[in-house]
Amino acid sequence: MKSIAAYRSGLEIDPSVTGIEAEEGLLQELNGNKPIRITNKSFIDYIFTRSLEVAVSFELPLQIHTGFGDKDLDLRKSNPLHLRKVLEDKRFAKSKIVLLHASYPFSKEASYLASVYSQVYLDFGLAIPKLSVQGMISSLKELLELAPTKKVMFSTDGYAFPETFYLGAKRSRDVVYNVLSDTCGDGDLTIEEALEAIEDIFRENALRLYKLNSVNGLINRGNIFTPNIVPKYFNISQNGGEVVFVRIIWVDTSGQHRCRVVPAGRFYEEVKTKGVGLTQASMALLSYMDGLAEGSTLTGVGEIRLIPDMTTIARLPWSTKEEMVLADMHAKPGEAWEYCPRSALLRVTKILQKEFNLVMNAGFENEFYILKKMTRNGAEEWGPFDSSLYCSTSAFDTASSMLQEAYSFLESLDITVEQLHAEAGKGQFEFAFKYLPCNLAADNIIYAREVIRAVARKHGLIATFIPKYYLNDIGSGSHVHISLSDNGRNVFIGSENDPETHYGMSKIGQNFLAGVYHHLPAILAFTAPLPNSYDRIKPHTWSGAYHCWGRENREAPLRTACPPGIPLELVSNFEIKAFDGCANPHLGLASILAAGIDGLRRGLTLPEPTDIEPSDNLKRLPKDLGEAVSSLDGDEIFKEFIGEKLVTEIIAMRKAEINYYSKNPWAYKDLIHRY
Repeated sequence: MKSIAAYRSGLEIDPSVTGIEAEEGLLQELNGNKPIRITNKSFIDYIFTRSLEVAVSFELPLQIHTGFGDKDLDLRKSNPLHLRKVLEDKRFAKSKIVLLHASYPFSKEASYLASVYSQVYLDFGLAIPKLSVQGMISSLKELLELAPTKKVMFSTDGYAFPETFYLGAKRSRDVVYNVLSDTCGDGDLTIEEALEAIEDIFRENALRLYKLNSVNGLINRGNIFTPNIVPKYFNISQNGGEVVFVRIIWVDTSGQHRCRVVPAGRFYEEVKTKGVGLTQASMALLSYMDGLAEGSTLTGVGEIRLIPDMTTIARLPWSTKEEMVLADMHAKPGEAWEYCPRSALLRVTKILQKEFNLVMNAGFENEFYILKKMTRNGAEEWGPFDSSLYCSTSAFDTASSMLQEAYSFLESLDITVEQLHAEAGKGQFEFAFKYLPCNLAADNIIYAREVIRAVARKHGLIATFIPKYYLNDIGSGSHVHISLSDNGRNVFIGSENDPETHYGMSKIGQNFLAGVYHHLPAILAFTAPLPNSYDRIKPHTWSGAYHCWGRENREAPLRTACPPGIPLELVSNFEIKAFDGCANPHLGLASILAAGIDGLRRGLTLPEPTDIEPSDNLKRLPKDLGEAVSSLDGDEIFKEFIGEKLVTEIIAMRKAEINYYSKNPWAYKDLIHRY
């Protein structure tokens, strides 16, 4: 049964209204000199009350429209708090009332009612997908502030077109995942509790409330369809077959990809929710050895949990009996460990969202060398795959079969490649990836590097992302393009009619980029983490060696860009050149985001752009890792945003890297096996 009393006389129902009053009200409606549209409050209240009595006698729920609707509705009268007289009437103590549409914009009020009245349940259909993305997220968050997850449900509220049902189903999953991920990160729920809440919201609560497992004996638990929840990345193997192993992957502070491998049976029975143990020292291992830096804050004492993020699980395209999944690091179930890179980026994105209602988007352009084994003077070594140059057609021909294979593997993982080409180095190539929210972009680049290296290994070659393998050839970067969005709208871009637009950027864009510019020397300790990184960042190599910014200036470390479709006088994003493939992508993006937020908070301004090739009259960026570390050590904002302990650990590790490679200058050659 369902009531739309909110559309007529409102929800301040008088449960004591009499039949005589209702009859008089109906007569007034019938005797009016206008088309009949029942609005008499006494009559509607009486019908509502009698209907609820019938519902109670048959133990049926009554759904009530609450909150927003069309122009016929007086929003002030659709606040569910008006129902308190009904809820406190003893006749309805055992009723079951479902407040529909998240009661938006009264979601907090609905949450309160569900928390204090046993008979109140909540359904957030229509709010999803009717509201903006942020509106959907904030509304659900408000519902869950007080309401038990056992009393919250979802229905698509689809109508007219099948697409409305599809969109509701799709959006609801995205929004619930977003909200419950935050609750786990904040420690409100454990992973196990969040998984149970998902099951309740999308199925169990409705089955219990509407008694769908016993109606007329037609439906029972045995024949209810149990959906197979397929994570976003999952791609069923073309060959089918049983999964044997699951790789639980993390990227450490030195940027190396590591994994624990668990038999699939144990993974799905236990590990996917409880994780696996890992020594804390695993986040302090250096690029040249599995040892700790002097002054490290981490030791072999103490253990954390690697908790798989099941939204990232994927079948390995190159090994179809294996899956891989990215992991979060928890100090204990439901509590993010302060050294976890994925959690660090998530924390900073939440600050941007909470303070400015913005999302940072990122698009990586990843360069790499393909190396082949060769013999020189009787000794084996790794040399260039070919000798072609920038955008060479012959280079692409030589590597075409491998690149096609890598592309198809990436596509199977839902990782979009926007373009690829041969780069200027011998045997060097670049993949440019689609813009995405920064957390997802960081996850994707990890999987992309796994794919590219795996395809090369399959062909007896090595793909390496180290910044400078050949000291006399061009280096490899992992340039990243950055923009800001508000509910999907790019707000970095300026407007021809906005007096605050300068350099083609909005005021938000200017402030954010100014923060990155101001903190860029310290950012390099995250984005260019090895001494070898600075062999790449040299003048006149398109790597951004001077402390400046420019518009479409490829010698500037910060370059504002205007892609096709944007008016030439405007810019939609900026590129950071000094980001390479040895950087942990989550920590690198977290440092950029922290700097940008500081720019927004303080209203920082940009100097004039450098629109010619930079020269020595401009200040250099750090010429080596030592200078970058000194900049980081003196820049307090990163300790505030990313965490003092994690920044202290990074500084200790970078100093150890400096010391080792200064004594072993050719040791960087071994890094091709690690990056």
